[in-house]
Amino acid sequence: MPLAVDLQSLVDTHDELFLVIDKNYTIVAVNDAFTQSYNINASDVVGKYCYETSHSNSKPCDQQGEECPYQQVFENQKPHTCLHVHHDGCNKNHRVRITAYPVKGSNGELYLAETIQELHTEEDSIENGISMVGVSPVFLQMIEQLLYAAKGDAPVLLQGETGTGKELAASFLHQQSQRKEGPFLTLDCTVLTESLFESEVFGHEKGAFTGSNGQKPGLFEQANSGTLFLDEVGELPPIMQAKLLRVLESGEFRRVGGTQTLYADVRIVCATNRNLLYEVKAGNFREDLYYRIACINVSIPNLSERSEDIPLLIYALLNRINQSRKTKVCLTEEALAWLKDYYFPGNIRELRNILHSAVSSCLNKHIDLKQLQRVMTPDAFSLNTQQLLTSGMPLVKKEEIRHKEQQSLADIEQEQIALLLKQFSGNRKQVASHLGISVRTLYRKLNKYAIT
Repeated sequence: MPLAVDLQSLVDTHDELFLVIDKNYTIVAVNDAFTQSYNINASDVVGKYCYETSHSNSKPCDQQGEECPYQQVFENQKPHTCLHVHHDGCNKNHRVRITAYPVKGSNGELYLAETIQELHTEEDSIENGISMVGVSPVFLQMIEQLLYAAKGDAPVLLQGETGTGKELAASFLHQQSQRKEGPFLTLDCTVLTESLFESEVFGHEKGAFTGSNGQKPGLFEQANSGTLFLDEVGELPPIMQAKLLRVLESGEFRRVGGTQTLYADVRIVCATNRNLLYEVKAGNFREDLYYRIACINVSIPNLSERSEDIPLLIYALLNRINQSRKTKVCLTEEALAWLKDYYFPGNIRELRNILHSAVSSCLNKHIDLKQLQRVMTPDAFSLNTQQLLTSGMPLVKKEEIRHKEQQSLADIEQEQIALLLKQFSGNRKQVASHLGISVRTLYRKLNKYAIT
């Protein structure tokens, strides 16, 4: 059982952000660190609901399908930790880890005490020219992993589908590390021949081969005190893997045609859209190299796993496109709703290309659904239907697809969600997991279709 304490005395003893909430979701006490970090006065938040102050929501997070420590603390009297996005008095988003635990006040009532660990703000990314946008749990988990990796110098392996933003994640990691003042260089492993690999990575001396008219430092040398990002490292053939392993083990190398042994202090970040452990078992990738580059593994989620981030990404991408083209184009509600439910096999890269094409062909200030149809591939809409049926909702048989394509996507989705709710006896968490979406997104769809 929690000990009885004076609430204000409790919050005043903490240096990190700290607040106390009662059973009605009302904030009853905050410390100076909280008010300073969120640019507000204590009088502006004490007595108000936590979900209004921190999330700008009209009802509690746990009633909207979001992870919330309320149930664990008040019903089970157990501590709980989760990731959230909080909003401050200047309308900035803070990605945070909250740790909540039960305390009993001097009046005998049970309260929720919450410490808040600041992970990152979106404005930090923008200031560094790196826009990492999102509020979904899977996105926040990725951010936390990247920030953890940024604290040290261990090699990092980023794994994710094509178009998920692995290079952006690598650049973000670099900017959050102690090497941020050093260079960040990228090597695309898909375009290298053996001779080009050595020349690009290690450099070459004058006269090392035909056409080498001068000395050229390689990427390892240029990235000294910084970060070298090896994109699609899984595409390297075995002989290049061996050469890469050698320099990673010692940090030493020689330029092509040179005799002097050189050394560079470089942090390695690799990315791949392959399952490298599978490639190791298949004999296509060296096991010793895998364990050399995969000291820390970070999974980059695909867009279908973070569908609640799509409106934010659309806003950020459209804002960038409009700035570069000096336009003021936006999406209609119908077009936005369709994109929020689109499967996006090409992930964020596909979304960006769709928006670029739509803005380029837009004759007014609004992109409607018909304009999206014109700029996307001819089969995109039927393909999205098939992927919705066969990937996210396996209850539908493939022989039913032709009939189903005559229905609207909304009709199909509504029908399948109802079937899954019946199959899982109303367990929304299992339904969301089965569909590959967050519980929050599922609740949005339940409200949309008036499913109870």
